[in-house]
Amino acid sequence: MIRLKRLSETPILAPIWDHEWEREAVFNAGAIYDNGLVHLFYRGANNRFKLTTEQPREADKFVSSIGYAVSADGVHFARFDEPVLTGVGEQEAWGVEDPRVTKIGDTYYMLYTAFGGRDWYDYRPAICWSQNLVDWQGHKVLLDEPNKDVALFPEKIGGRYALLHRREPDIWIAFSEDLESWTDHQVIMQPSPGGWESKKIGIAGPPHKTEDGWVLFYHAVDANHVYRLGAALLDLADPTRVVARQAEPILEPESSWERFGLVPNVVFSCGSVEKDGGYYVYYGGGDSSIGVAAVDKSTVLYYLTREAK
Repeated sequence: MIRLKRLSETPILAPIWDHEWEREAVFNAGAIYDNGLVHLFYRGANNRFKLTTEQPREADKFVSSIGYAVSADGVHFARFDEPVLTGVGEQEAWGVEDPRVTKIGDTYYMLYTAFGGRDWYDYRPAICWSQNLVDWQGHKVLLDEPNKDVALFPEKIGGRYALLHRREPDIWIAFSEDLESWTDHQVIMQPSPGGWESKKIGIAGPPHKTEDGWVLFYHAVDANHVYRLGAALLDLADPTRVVARQAEPILEPESSWERFGLVPNVVFSCGSVEKDGGYYVYYGGGDSSIGVAAVDKSTVLYYLTREAK
């Protein structure tokens, strides 16, 4: 069975009170391994979340920005003092959330959630791009609908860009010629009744290409609102087809900072990297801090190919 092993029992990134934009929480980091370094793009929040009211209230406003951190070993990170992406315009008035980063050719694409705060469903998946991971442009709505958990495959499939997204409660895929018009939307994974992924599911970060298929880490929520991580394998040539899916979670809230954060009982990932023969999975614990857990690539493929349908 695939299980992630924590590489640190304490958070690898935590809020910095002197930084107004990330003083309350840092979590949900997108990740990419490039030029021998792990690059993290994480969500920083300036205030506690209060989601109990019928509508967002200005007095309770929390704004999210995207911070940037870099590491040689994947565990110890140096971070920028200022965010590399902040909200622009009405659709991002309450910030930019949950980045997922993919490199296609020589361009880096960041897909994220743009939250306008006019109501709790005022969020849209958006895209920006960069040539150097620091200067980002775009701020374009990708799908004009309430939708989250979006990421691009790291290469075209059948000559088209491929996008994973989430129309609750399922994981969907769609395709595009130009990163603007998306077609052929279809469900590829659904919740499993009665267990740890019974309420809703969504991707973690972009999938990893292997000879056996696309390794996809994902999150799932149960009836008690506990967030865990899982693993699946998509067909290499036709990623609309799920080849295998482990029945058990690969990571669940166990540490105190994962169980008793701003939002209790959460491990939630927006990205992972392949490094030194393993997958390093970065996750937000309790919507408060960031951790990392890892597993050998060979272990993942051994168990997923054994479960292949």
